[in-house]
Amino acid sequence: MEMAEAFRARGLAVTIVEMAPQLMVNLDKDMSDLVLAEVQRQGVQVLLNDGLVRCEGLDRVERVVTQHNAVPADLVLLAIGVRPNARLGELAGLRLGAGKAISVDEHMRTSIEGIYAAGDCADTLHQVTGERTYIPLGSTANKQGRVAGANVAGMDCTFQGVVGTAVAKVFGLEVARTGLTEKEATAKGLAASAMTIQAMDRAAYYPGGTPLSVKLIVDGASRRLLGAQLIGPQGAAKRVDVLAAALYGRMTVDDLTRLDYSCAPPYAPVWETTLVAASVASRSC
Repeated sequence: MEMAEAFRARGLAVTIVEMAPQLMVNLDKDMSDLVLAEVQRQGVQVLLNDGLVRCEGLDRVERVVTQHNAVPADLVLLAIGVRPNARLGELAGLRLGAGKAISVDEHMRTSIEGIYAAGDCADTLHQVTGERTYIPLGSTANKQGRVAGANVAGMDCTFQGVVGTAVAKVFGLEVARTGLTEKEATAKGLAASAMTIQAMDRAAYYPGGTPLSVKLIVDGASRRLLGAQLIGPQGAAKRVDVLAAALYGRMTVDDLTRLDYSCAPPYAPVWETTLVAASVASRSC
């Protein structure tokens, strides 16, 4: 998505070929549809449910052939996912874990004494599910690296895991998520319920306010917050951090309604946007 924006900023015609039925599969479809609308509004052609077959051309690429289309092209950017480069560790006899990444404990120790691993080659603990997972992000890699380095130097530091928080700028939108999506929670066998609201990111009477869509995923049995997704022109990127902290604290949706948010017309309405979402969700789940 970010490269599509960069190409459009240079005046290039852009086509996105996506094998999945939606853009940004780390979002629920109803939220990814907001991203799709923005991408299309910016003049990008999007081909969903369509996989790459081959690139054609003589000295350089001239056409991309997909399962259902043929698109003229001067440049092709492949974004087909990430796999951990754990080959060296595997050859050394290290145990592999989630996503075939190197398995580590909270001290970043591997299965062989004296060997530590951190970053995109290592797995981690998902704080919401309690399971090992593989989520390669620069923020996680930096924290893991610091813990590993400290322990190698004789200290006793731990890395407690992640909740899957991420944010991206997609043209005029901030797109943020944390925890589990509704789809992921259901796949884990959780009795999840979801609620989506749209409210202004600042006081309605203050200039410059924009709508912000907030989706909360809640465990129907414990009422614990499981995840959140936020999309809007502004305000999503930092609000998701509050919800990430709530996930670390294992807060319920009822706890969220009692948080003491800051309030000032240029920054947030009296009923803060995520507070509105929590209030609606607490009545619905």
